[in-house]
Amino acid sequence: MNRDLIREYISYVRVEKGLAKNTLEAYERDLRKLAAWADKNGLELLNLTQQDLREWFIDLAGTQIAEKSKRRLTSSVRGFYLFLTSEGHIKMNPAELLMMPKAKEYLPQFLFISQIEEMFSKPDVSTEAGLRDRTVMEIIYACGLRVSELVDLEIDAVDFDLCVLRCRGKGGKVRKIPIYPTAVRWLEEYLALRRRREDIEVSNLFVNTRGRSLDRQMIHKMIKEYGEKCGLVGVSPHTLRHSFATHLVQNRADIRSVQQMLGHADISTTQIYTHITDAHLRKAYEDFHPRSKK
Repeated sequence: MNRDLIREYISYVRVEKGLAKNTLEAYERDLRKLAAWADKNGLELLNLTQQDLREWFIDLAGTQIAEKSKRRLTSSVRGFYLFLTSEGHIKMNPAELLMMPKAKEYLPQFLFISQIEEMFSKPDVSTEAGLRDRTVMEIIYACGLRVSELVDLEIDAVDFDLCVLRCRGKGGKVRKIPIYPTAVRWLEEYLALRRRREDIEVSNLFVNTRGRSLDRQMIHKMIKEYGEKCGLVGVSPHTLRHSFATHLVQNRADIRSVQQMLGHADISTTQIYTHITDAHLRKAYEDFHPRSKK
């Protein structure tokens, strides 16, 4: 029955909230962990108390999970028990007083233009894989895509006449993003090569050497390796997305336009890039103003 209730909850939030597939999968993993913990301790999900949930979180703390994961776990559990209460499965909500861990403020990593250009020069574009890799990086940086959005791009995602890319973001929301001419040219070259292949049966835009769609892990690994060739540590697809947004804000793009291009539901998520710009300007001032140390 517990498995059915978890599945019922996931189906509910899929329909009612339109959450992304990756978020739904993460919520289900979180709740399966809670169910396994309850079973291990001779407890039932429907009978867990506020103290039981506190003890579970204490046990999780010993596994050194990331702050972001703690926040998602709290959200998963609070949503699940609110659902159980509203559906009449339980009378008292044991998660009602669970406090959401405070998010730590951080400034996302981004690259300077010179670093972007150096990274983009590393793929051997005389090979099919190299041409694809260069195009992948160009498109992520040109449009600020999430890696999951890039993976899901279809072969007809680009309007070459208007130089616009259409992608499906979180919650299945479709947005259109302009593409700069250089990225369009790389995409045209890649597509010309892709269309000559006869072993591709998927409709995904980017495929591997076996004609199958690229997955997120492959793209993470590829970008990390090109970054390391430039002496850059920890570069990821999200680094290119952050760079896209940071460079737009630094060049005085309207924050609402950046929000729309990134597919952020809340403007506060986009405003982190104004903080990056402020911090960057402050460091430049302190490093180079002749009286900044006086």
